Amino acid sequence: MSFALAPRSAAPQRLVDAAALYARVGGHIPKFEWDSFADDAAAIERLKIERDAIVLAHNYQTPEIYHGVADIVGDSLALAREAGKTSASVIVMAGVHFMAETAKILNPDKTVLIPDARAGCSLAESITAADVRALKAQYPGVPVVTYVNTSAEVKAETDVCCTSGNAKKVVETVVREWGVNRVIMIPDKYLAANIGRETGIEMITWDGACEVHERFTPQDIAEYRDAMPGVVVLAHPECPPEVVAAADYSGSTAGIADYISGRKPKKAVLITECSMADNIAALNPETEFLRPCNLCPHMKRITLNGIRRSLETLTTEVLVDPAIAARARQAVERMLAI
Repeated sequence: MSFALAPRSAAPQRLVDAAALYARVGGHIPKFEWDSFADDAAAIERLKIERDAIVLAHNYQTPEIYHGVADIVGDSLALAREAGKTSASVIVMAGVHFMAETAKILNPDKTVLIPDARAGCSLAESITAADVRALKAQYPGVPVVTYVNTSAEVKAETDVCCTSGNAKKVVETVVREWGVNRVIMIPDKYLAANIGRETGIEMITWDGACEVHERFTPQDIAEYRDAMPGVVVLAHPECPPEVVAAADYSGSTAGIADYISGRKPKKAVLITECSMADNIAALNPETEFLRPCNLCPHMKRITLNGIRRSLETLTTEVLVDPAIAARARQAVERMLAI
């Protein structure tokens, strides 16, 4: 799911007063809470005009960012697509570092900022370029499918990238076009296992996992069903296979959002990062949500004040070595083409 709050041509209209700003988020954030955000939000709107900037926000961002100052919201695939299409001179990534790197890879001549350089990812940190080269040496001729939750250096060693939303299609396409019956799929062992189970394709995996999603268990799901009879359980495919098997639906954050908006279940629980439930619930008031809360500590490093400071000072700029970026871009563009 992604949407623009205003077309680029309408950007000057975004210099609005506090009341008009609150009108955009009033259905999502209480007035007393918004009052603490209003100054930063107004400054961000002004700075976006001055800097010719756009804010991209991942679905795990908090409501004041997601509903307040973001121009584009979505999962990692949607943000990668939008980063490649924007005409803005400056891109602020309200997400984690690998997402900002992907934006820079697709926009080498633009300024890409991340409000907090410490916003990392357990998956991205689990594997290095040297690890990928070792896997390729161990399994010569086997194509490498790499989750976008990785560094630019890892992407540069990759044949094609994928996201949780398109992993199945990417893997099936690679197997068909390469004429192989197995792939190296890194670094998320659970995503690889879930795609392998779904497709029947042999996966050579890496021992990486998301620190948020690996904490969920089948027992958690059983307890959610007991607490709210009739609840629809939607799990992210970064969860362990036994969790995905116990759910009613598994998909990317965009897939989960589309499921809720399209099928409109009466009751739902999202087995993913908890800000996702906040944002989806705000857009789907007819669904009652049970809200377990596993927070991503890295996503939560991004704040409204941090975005303001990033635009004021043009920090922290994300840079990628041009030679690495050129190789990584091929893997990302192959994914986008699929």
